[in-house]
Amino acid sequence: MSMKRLKRYQENAVDKLLVRTRELLNENSDNRTIVFQSPTGSGKTFMMSRYIYQLIEEYEDKKDICFLWISIGKGNLHEQSYNSLKKEYNGFPVVYLLEQEFFGSREIITRNEIVVVNWEKLRTKDRKTGEWKNILMKDKETTNFRELVRNTKEDNTVIIMIIDESHSNSSSERALELRNIINADLTIEMSATPVLREGEYDEKIFVWPNDVIEEGMIKKEIVINEDIDQIDDDEITSQELIMQAAFQKREELKQLYQKMGIDINPLVMIQLPSSEAGEEKKEFVESFLAEKDVSYENKKLAVWLSEEKVNNENEFVTPNNSKVDFLIFKQAVDTGWDCPRASILVRFREIKSIVFEIQTIGRILRMPEAEHYENDTLNKGFVYTNVKSLEVKKETYNPNIIKSVIVRRKDIYEPIRLKSYYRKRLDFGDITLSFYKILERTFCKYFDINIDEYEFFSRNKDKLQSKGIVLKHLDNQDEIILNKSLDTKLFDKLPDDKISGKEADLFSESTLLKVNLSQDDLFHAFELLIKVNLNGFAFKRSIPSVKQALYRWFRKYLDINLVGNGIIYIQNIVLNNAETFSKLFDKAVRAYKPLKDEEINKKIQEIEEWNEEWEIAEKRNLNPYTYTKHDYNLSLYNPCYLKIDSSIEKDFIEYLESKKDTVNWWWQNGGEHMALNFGIKYNNRSTFQPDFIVSFKDGRLGIFDTKASGFNEDDNKLKSEALQQYIIQNNKNLFGGLIIKQGQHFKINTRENYSGFKENPDDWEYFEDLIK
Repeated sequence: MSMKRLKRYQENAVDKLLVRTRELLNENSDNRTIVFQSPTGSGKTFMMSRYIYQLIEEYEDKKDICFLWISIGKGNLHEQSYNSLKKEYNGFPVVYLLEQEFFGSREIITRNEIVVVNWEKLRTKDRKTGEWKNILMKDKETTNFRELVRNTKEDNTVIIMIIDESHSNSSSERALELRNIINADLTIEMSATPVLREGEYDEKIFVWPNDVIEEGMIKKEIVINEDIDQIDDDEITSQELIMQAAFQKREELKQLYQKMGIDINPLVMIQLPSSEAGEEKKEFVESFLAEKDVSYENKKLAVWLSEEKVNNENEFVTPNNSKVDFLIFKQAVDTGWDCPRASILVRFREIKSIVFEIQTIGRILRMPEAEHYENDTLNKGFVYTNVKSLEVKKETYNPNIIKSVIVRRKDIYEPIRLKSYYRKRLDFGDITLSFYKILERTFCKYFDINIDEYEFFSRNKDKLQSKGIVLKHLDNQDEIILNKSLDTKLFDKLPDDKISGKEADLFSESTLLKVNLSQDDLFHAFELLIKVNLNGFAFKRSIPSVKQALYRWFRKYLDINLVGNGIIYIQNIVLNNAETFSKLFDKAVRAYKPLKDEEINKKIQEIEEWNEEWEIAEKRNLNPYTYTKHDYNLSLYNPCYLKIDSSIEKDFIEYLESKKDTVNWWWQNGGEHMALNFGIKYNNRSTFQPDFIVSFKDGRLGIFDTKASGFNEDDNKLKSEALQQYIIQNNKNLFGGLIIKQGQHFKINTRENYSGFKENPDDWEYFEDLIK
């Protein structure tokens, strides 16, 4: 097994997959399905390979399992999945291609085997006769695929079916027929854009795009037609223009890699129109590149079309130091193809209006070494296209990184040389796997169990029971209000929070009815008990780690097998003894907080970035879906695109616009957390990005942050005092502070010790008095 490490978001996703798999395999139901939604470039295949390996380890000597890896056949991508898995596992578990190993010579899939299936070939039927066309599906003397699956199930081997890129595979009538034939014990649909709707699956496990970006797996931005207007040639055609721009950008990226001593050859992917015009465009591209000494003969050009393939072997095209500079394609590599060095996409105009499919853009999303570089240009992907307008097909997972609007700094700007702070996000407010040691210590201390003395299982059970923990004859029931009526005369006296059945003076006599909890209710009640004791930690991110720690403790000290009904049994123990375990969860989480803080503080210095002479960027690429154009004259950037989140921001901008005799220019700081924006360190571990920097005609530079009066004052105090400390330390004709609006006037707080306006209005000055 490869020693490549999982990123943290990948580790969390694998843990969630394992936990839910155990639970679903223990349930007596049909068509058990998990949707695994993870963005393009997040490493879905790698995560799933680790999931398979860990599941095999866990079920060793307990249950025979095998895996059907269903991959799309377009572009022979099933072979890429097969090669990726074989490389990852290096011999165990064994990976086979269905058409090679199971061509009638095998009768069953044996335990721990992974069989990769070409979905497209397998599901094909003759339109006239309705018979299966592929020999693997046809009735014949030797075992066909249908019989292979049936024999495997009759041999009591659990089949887990993983459908890769399920949005392409699983929704057609033929696909559904094939799914019914396989009738897997568990199906995992893996896609960046799954098609199953709520109610058609048992569980959805979601990887957040921002987590993937933060870990350096995918690029920060996709920039469209950058600097295309800088090519000065009045006679150049639109198709020549985008090819020339792409060629120059590739040379720029290559030189940046060489300067950093990194052996990466950036790839340009050229997508031809799918219409008849595609052949004409192909001839143009070949001619254009030939003049630049790029050809098939010198291996710098490759083509991947259904009717023609040259220099396109994966082992030749995909390595980071491949000789191939340009790849021509149509649609064959729009899904599932993995070449992280691909940095530039050229897209020619179709006869119809163009729609940029997110999967096509996804081909240039990946980072070649799964990390971001110091030079931010290398953290971007570039698209060049000769269309007047474009529509990006939005998907729910789209991280909004496509940036097609270019704004530039006006010539009035003179260097300001500010000291700027940036720290990569190191904490997501979650409980991580390090929580186990704290939970173990908390639980063992309460139940008087010596840590690591886990062989005395019966003695440990006695210790739990001596503390009042019920381990047998567990109810798995809930109580609900029965026959309760409300006296409407007393309606206004109802308690604000809940109706519990105890307000005897408000209600007629009632009783409580015991009812059986459904499996879903049990699961949600169990998670709710954890949730209410997380003490501020993020619920969705934290709960997998807390559950894993709990299950691990019960397995270690009470010998509760997590296979079968073990997890359900643990959940029942916790819910039937909720008062005790609620306190234990609370105590463990509180004890964990200092450890979490220590972990964070150790990382802070490693990932802090200080720019001693930060400048407002000469140009920015902005997303037209989140930034809107405005006609403000004093904006430093032209054209002026802004993301205005509040009315006070808008009012403040318009106030500055009215002060052209006083103000040279103003600049809105970016809202994204990135080194390109101006930042101030505060609260020891956070980055404060004030809203505005303003240049005044008297030579002063102002740093301002607009706020709604009276809201979030604890955080306002930290930010305000950090800003004033920054101004004192730097002393470069700087002034500034937090700004609020009271009536028709703006008020500013420039005090070293902050207090809110309501608390001490005398600490706030009229802003207009400071800029006269």
